[in-house]
Amino acid sequence: MYFDLSIPSQLAGALLPDLVMMGGAMILLLYAVWGGEDPGRARTVGWLAILLTIATGVVIGWIWRRDASASTGMVAVDNFRWATDYVILFSTVVALTLALDAGIREGVVVAESYVLILFAASGMMLLAAARDLIVVFLGIELMSIAVYVLAGVDRRSPRAAEAALKYFLLGAFASAFLLYGIALIYGATGSTNLHFIGAKVSGSTIDNAILLIGIAFIMVGLGFKVAAVPFHMWTPDVYDGAPTPITAFMAAGVKAGAFAVFLRIWMESFPGAALVWHRPLWWIAVATMIVGNLIALGQTNIKRMLAYSSIAHAGYLLVAVVTNTIAAASAFIFYIFAYCLATMGAFGVVIALGESEQRGQSISDYDGLWQVRPWLAAAMTVFMLALLGFPIAGGMGFFGKWLIIQAALGAPAPQTTLAVVVVMASLISAGYYLGVVVAMFMKPRPADAPVARRIAPATSVVIGACALVLLFFGALPSVVVTFANRSAPNTAAGVAPVSAASVTLPR
Repeated sequence: MYFDLSIPSQLAGALLPDLVMMGGAMILLLYAVWGGEDPGRARTVGWLAILLTIATGVVIGWIWRRDASASTGMVAVDNFRWATDYVILFSTVVALTLALDAGIREGVVVAESYVLILFAASGMMLLAAARDLIVVFLGIELMSIAVYVLAGVDRRSPRAAEAALKYFLLGAFASAFLLYGIALIYGATGSTNLHFIGAKVSGSTIDNAILLIGIAFIMVGLGFKVAAVPFHMWTPDVYDGAPTPITAFMAAGVKAGAFAVFLRIWMESFPGAALVWHRPLWWIAVATMIVGNLIALGQTNIKRMLAYSSIAHAGYLLVAVVTNTIAAASAFIFYIFAYCLATMGAFGVVIALGESEQRGQSISDYDGLWQVRPWLAAAMTVFMLALLGFPIAGGMGFFGKWLIIQAALGAPAPQTTLAVVVVMASLISAGYYLGVVVAMFMKPRPADAPVARRIAPATSVVIGACALVLLFFGALPSVVVTFANRSAPNTAAGVAPVSAASVTLPR
């Protein structure tokens, strides 16, 4: 059994952001539970959680300025980790901000929920840092257990209870697959370290049945976390039943953390087995893009539509995993940043239109929104066009998909068919994204529709900031492209990220 416990000189600094986040969350938890059901204390916990998340981001920025290089130990010290951490922290701050408003509007003010968001974010940060399958499992469980509880935090809602139960049962099932896959990988290679697994998974070892089953089980476990077809069954019900800020957090932050570890494992541990895993993962990506978009076309509930939209975007991101190149990893960073901005902003609009009982979740509630809330309709248009990948107004989404397609076509074994499917799936998605835009601008406003009489300043700031950042970087994408290129995984200390050039793969 081999555990690489050697640590680079930067390890103490590398663990500092995680320690700040987890330690601060534990202190806030004590403060929250000692306060009973006091709403004032709950809001204080929420604002302190936001400050803690910002402080963690400052710590990461301080560390990132130092010369950190990739390590072969259990914890990654590279630009890819720090860039992913920033996306996770962004989604955490936005989720906490939205929860402060939605909690009062919906009568669900639970101090512990803000702390659980911090613990979930800590698990995501562990996933971004993981260079060992044991750390991967710890991060998955820390993230998942917190999100299970968050999905059912509204104890008065039967839908929330149903969502939490479904998520927990299916999540436990997927975790069993992941853990058993880790055990099989260890049995086949003698290590849980991604670098050393990658060094052994090549040549004749590809024929090892234990190794192949282990890879398949890990694919199933991670496929559940990213909501890939056919492991997506939980997504619409959980997204619909959970409180809207938690849904936004799951759609953005959980996806960022899960895909970051998915991409790192496949680039560092399994490139030598590309001939084995490429075809099934290729078909999963295609099915995810097509199924997510087609079912989203028939949705009348905005949260369920965004749930299936999230599944479709998981398919686009799976193209980066299938391509398995440095360019694909850079495209992932750009894409997930644009996706988080658009998704969090869209859910912010959902919260702004929400009410305590009928929470403005029907797409028909958006009919004629331009007539009563023009700035809200304009912002939602930016978010829908960004998710669609439409140029100009949705420029960041457009360039995100363009980079994914470019990486697929530029791979050693060009993934031409996958690139075509991305384009066709995006055309299908126009049916439901533009449907929301049409409803807001071209349909009359029903007399009984929610009018968002009062939008909390914090929610307004979130919506406006997300829209403005999307527009700014959509017009000047080179800034984010340069950032994404710098943030690709440093494989100098690991294995070559692509071995598909020497094998015949589907195109």
